[in-house]
Amino acid sequence: MLGIGGSLREGSQSERALHIALAGAAEAGARTRAITGAELQLPFYDSALEERSPEAERLIEGIREADGLIIVSPGYHGALSGLIKNALDYVEDLRPDRRPYLDGRGVGLVAVAYGWQAAVTTLDQLRTITHALRGWPTPLGGSVNSAEVKFDEAGGASDPKVVNTLRLIGRHVVEFARTREASD
Repeated sequence: MLGIGGSLREGSQSERALHIALAGAAEAGARTRAITGAELQLPFYDSALEERSPEAERLIEGIREADGLIIVSPGYHGALSGLIKNALDYVEDLRPDRRPYLDGRGVGLVAVAYGWQAAVTTLDQLRTITHALRGWPTPLGGSVNSAEVKFDEAGGASDPKVVNTLRLIGRHVVEFARTREASD
């Protein structure tokens, strides 16, 4: 299970939300890995270039190997962050693969923003992008208003319902991967 998210600020609210969702996936038996913050500082995606930075290669390979993903974006001005959008643009490099783009993968999605409007619109954009990349968004997505909910360094949050929702998203991605594997 690969988690992608956060912001350039280490320990950001969105990065902490990602780790809670990944903990839910781990509880369901998945091996988890996160690519966050500085690891997502990639050159702007350019499909005309064949050479990739080492960070971009790690991201592409991580997605290629993953049976499921959890993507968490901060909401900036009512939209997902440029950092996360650029990382998702690199999924285009999986186009020629046997399993192109996010095909056949469950994708848990979470948006964290200072206000409900930005959290909800960011989650909607993440769902749209996931569909365009042939991924399967989990039925439950997470919209977190960081004006009302604060995440702590210990892996919790001020609202236990938010923690439960994030862990459930992680478990749903694992359940989808297991169901998909059993049907193949």
